[in-house]
Amino acid sequence: MSPGLPTAQSPAPPTEATTAMIEGSGLSKVYGLSEPRAAALLQGAHPAPSIAAAGGNLAVHDVAFTVDQGELFVIMGLSGSGKSTLLRMVNRLVEPSSGTVHIDGADVTGMEPAALRELRNRHISMVFQHFALLPHRTVRENAAYGLQIRQLPVRERLERADAALHQVGLGDRGDVRPHQLSGGMRQRVGLARALATDADILLMDEPFSALDPLIRRDMQDLLLRLQAERRRTIVFVTHDLNEAMRIGGRIMVMKDGRVVQCGTGPEILSSPADAYVSDFVSDVDRSRVLTAGAVMRPALLTATVDEAPAAVLDRLANAEANGVFVLGDDGRLLGVARDEDLAAALRDGEPDIAGRVADTFDVVPPDLPLSDLLHLAGRNVVPVTVVEDGRLLGVVPRAAILSAIAMPGRSGRA
Repeated sequence: MSPGLPTAQSPAPPTEATTAMIEGSGLSKVYGLSEPRAAALLQGAHPAPSIAAAGGNLAVHDVAFTVDQGELFVIMGLSGSGKSTLLRMVNRLVEPSSGTVHIDGADVTGMEPAALRELRNRHISMVFQHFALLPHRTVRENAAYGLQIRQLPVRERLERADAALHQVGLGDRGDVRPHQLSGGMRQRVGLARALATDADILLMDEPFSALDPLIRRDMQDLLLRLQAERRRTIVFVTHDLNEAMRIGGRIMVMKDGRVVQCGTGPEILSSPADAYVSDFVSDVDRSRVLTAGAVMRPALLTATVDEAPAAVLDRLANAEANGVFVLGDDGRLLGVARDEDLAAALRDGEPDIAGRVADTFDVVPPDLPLSDLLHLAGRNVVPVTVVEDGRLLGVVPRAAILSAIAMPGRSGRA
């Protein structure tokens, strides 16, 4: 975690018990009413109708969430769901009507103006949907703008801006003006401006929604690459479920200002919390979201190299299978023994199966999307094999792939 975040009183490092970089609790936002009136109505038994009757709008209602350090956390929902309002409450661009936000252990909602400015200038950067570039400045000057606000020396801020532009693939465009760039390039400048500040946290409000599909995917790829190079804490708002599923570690789905469900993409796809979420995920390309680890089954047939061929063949016959996984003494996967090779070992009088281990099987990591392993299904005597650190985690039979892709989300939890 990053020490030295400003607090309302004096800087204080987080305690060892702090595990979240961002933590929101009981967050609500009411528009159209005075803060005292809104606070009073929020305490009632039925705040939403009471606030509406008083002429207000309850945009966010009693939301709690945490974002771990280095996590890419997605907030998604349709227009009017409260997602952008919630994002702006993290750095108090929108003042909460109730609730608290803590960043790295510091109470943001209790910060004095000077401490809040310090937080925004040094620890949080924002990337907006509509670029927010200064048209009269060069691309390099735009990328350096956050550092100018910090009053860094000109040379240092321009060097850091150039480094950030290089990260986003615009290292040779620093001297041009924003109007000379495509929409995708202008959004890269906006991202470079955020990266140049080297902030701990990026808040991204539908940053790619104005881009065409191909450029949008390129920007998603860029964000994932940058996140792999240096894991920042990112809160990303989108209304596009496919985008959320593609980039998010966890996804928080909002509706009418409240959280409907929070989980990983595969969790939300396989067990939607209610009919709203089930409808929301119905058109998602499941093969690109579900992973080998999410649909794998236990490997039912294993053997060790010191077993007799006859014993292993008997197990294969009982299971009506054509191959068995062979494990070493340390439990690591050594390979596969096919029934025909085991029969040959039996005919040749071999005492064990050590000489009949082959590598005729397909290995995938648990995080590989199903779309990337479809062509492997059914090619060998054993199913597609999920392995991590040399150890057999499970298998992905062809029927499991077909079932996972075809299965609609289940509405409601058991």
